[in-house]
Order: sequence, then C-alpha cells, then structure tokens
Amino acid sequence: MACFVASYTKLLVDTNYICKVSRHLIDSLQLELYFSLLKTLNPLTMKRLKFLLTAFLTAIFTITVITACNSGTPTADSTASGKTVTMATSADYPPYEFIDTSSGSQDIVGFDVDIAKYITEKLGYTLKIDNVDFNGLIPALQSKRADFVMAGMTPTAERKKNVDFSQIYYDAKNTIVAKKDSGFTSAASLSGKKLGVQLGSIQEEAAKKFTGVNVQPLNRINEMIQELKAGRIDAILMEDTVAAGYLKSNTDLAANVIPNEGESGSAIAFPKGSPMLAEFDPLLAELKSSGKLEEFITKWFGDKPA
Repeated sequence: MACFVASYTKLLVDTNYICKVSRHLIDSLQLELYFSLLKTLNPLTMKRLKFLLTAFLTAIFTITVITACNSGTPTADSTASGKTVTMATSADYPPYEFIDTSSGSQDIVGFDVDIAKYITEKLGYTLKIDNVDFNGLIPALQSKRADFVMAGMTPTAERKKNVDFSQIYYDAKNTIVAKKDSGFTSAASLSGKKLGVQLGSIQEEAAKKFTGVNVQPLNRINEMIQELKAGRIDAILMEDTVAAGYLKSNTDLAANVIPNEGESGSAIAFPKGSPMLAEFDPLLAELKSSGKLEEFITKWFGDKPA
C-alpha cells in the first residue's frame, strides 16, 4: 500500500511538471517541442499516465451513463409535472372566454378558462392560453401550435374529420340579436336581411340553412355588434349566453331565442389521435358528478344547467 502511495505521489509530481511545461509550451505555440517532450518520458511514467487517464475517462463515462438513465426516460409523473400545455381560444366570446380589462392585466378569463385550469391543475400541467381568431382554432391544432381548444366549440361532423372531441360539457341555444323593436323573432323573419355570424362558428352553418338570408361572416363578436349598431347588418345569430353578456352593455339591443336545429353543445377539441383526450374526459365527468361544473355555470351564466 505504501509503495502504491509513493508511486502515485511520484506520478502526480511528474504529471504536474508535465502539465506546467505543457501549458508553457502550448501558450508559446511550441507544439513541436511539446510532442518531443512527451516522447522523452520514461515507459513507467507513460504507463502510469495512461492508467490515470483511463481511470479518469472511465469515471466520466460512468457519471454520464447514470445521469442519462435518470433523466433520459422520464416517468409518467415527471412527464406531466411542470409540462406546459397550450390552449387556443378566441377571447371574444363572453362568458366562455374574454379579456378581463377591469384589472388592467389583460388576462383571458371565463367559463372555459375555469374548466381548463381545473383539469390542467389536476393533471399537473402548466396552462398557457393563446388568443386567435375562431376560424384559426382548428388549424392551430392541426399545425400543433396548440394542444387543445376551448372556445364554446360544437363537435360537428365536419369538424370531427379534422380533430377529436371530448364529451359535451355545456349546451346553449341560438338567439337572434337585433335592435329593439326590429321584430326579428324567428329564422323566417330574417328573409332578405343581412345576418352577422362568427366566421367558422356553428351559427354560420345554421344561418346558411335560413331561407333568403344574406349571411355576413365576421371574425369577432364585438365586430358584429359594431356592424349592427352602425346599421351595416340587420341582426346577429349567436349563443344566448354570449348574447346576454353583450346586451348588458348595449341596452339598445334585444335578443330572441330560436330553436336549435341540428348539432349543438360545447366540447374540447384535440389534434387527431391526441392522448390528452383520454386524460381530459374522465375529469370532465368528474366535474359534472362532483357539482363543480354547476358551480362554474352559476358563476358565469347565472343559471343552473339544463
């Protein structure tokens, strides 16, 4: 043992000397002399130097392998924990989603946002919300710029060709919004009139089936309200819950609910084949059974679910 320590000490001394000289020679760019020096080392010193280098490289390799094994294949818990998921929405659709200007923060809040936060927190995800035009929501899923969409979106047969949907979590009714005393109380009463709808919405599809109506698709609800008040369109077709929010600040307008025809209801949209659908659906069912969804409905719509 003493012999080993003495040999190791001598090796360190030899090695320190070699390193000092090496640095001096390299700094002076005298590379030729450097390599010549290496050749002058006695075989025993070279053997010891090789042993030390081999041991050093072995230790580095072992640490690298252990680190890779620990971090390269995350567990199910570590995969979910801290992962950021992106929800795309069109934040002009109160009370589903809208920009809160009251606090000056410009945060996106609403019924859909509360549901999204509840589910993602349960799954251990960090939620990021992107605000885009409604007709850009499905393309955002298809291009993988979003992990899911919540925007009061109805799972129509046409949309199901491009994305997957969760179970329906809320069902609302279509309503005609127009200036007071306009007399627009049914689809038939809109014949020959200009009817505003949100581009890409279920209301756009419904309005196309109205006889003699000139359908005017627009990107955002607030744009339609301005067009209506300016007289450039005669009425708007939107969900009753959304209409209620806009009527509060536009007392010159009125709404008339009409029967839903065909597909209705809101669901969460995912890219085709997304594993997140299987994660979200059970928690939507839990929201319903626990009464938490009813709390959200009462908070944002002021009524009980139908």
